[in-house]
Amino acid sequence: MLPKVYIETTIVSYLTALPTRDLIRLGHQLLTQEWWAERARYELFASPVVVQEASAGDPAAAARRHEALRGLTILQRSAEATHLAGALVARGGLPAKAAVDALHVAIAVVNGMDYLLTWNCTHIANATMRGKIEAICRDLGFEPPVICTPEELTEE
Repeated sequence: MLPKVYIETTIVSYLTALPTRDLIRLGHQLLTQEWWAERARYELFASPVVVQEASAGDPAAAARRHEALRGLTILQRSAEATHLAGALVARGGLPAKAAVDALHVAIAVVNGMDYLLTWNCTHIANATMRGKIEAICRDLGFEPPVICTPEELTEE
């Protein structure tokens, strides 16, 4: 059985973005492309939240993001995930302004993902918030996925 990975919107954004002159973003783009080339090692999932976010902005860029999402299993947003997302915000795991990020986490958690892959290091893959997120999930009876970036999720 392959490990299950929830692909958050920043992954498809970096994967499909035009090359940038910003060295940090360019590094994220290249790391994402390298990880994506090895994605057959995993079972990939996204959610309607990812699809909605990927639809925003420039139509050509949105089309590239949607193409990247093709073939991924789309997990549904359940009442249980909505409740968990609310709890993550209410209990301080994520700030109120990151309610959509809480939904990403909650959908991944409720659906038993092994990993949540993201470049959102402000609210999701944030070392100071990760422990709070995990504690809240466990307190509510869920086992959280490993939250990580493509750079961290390698098999070398």
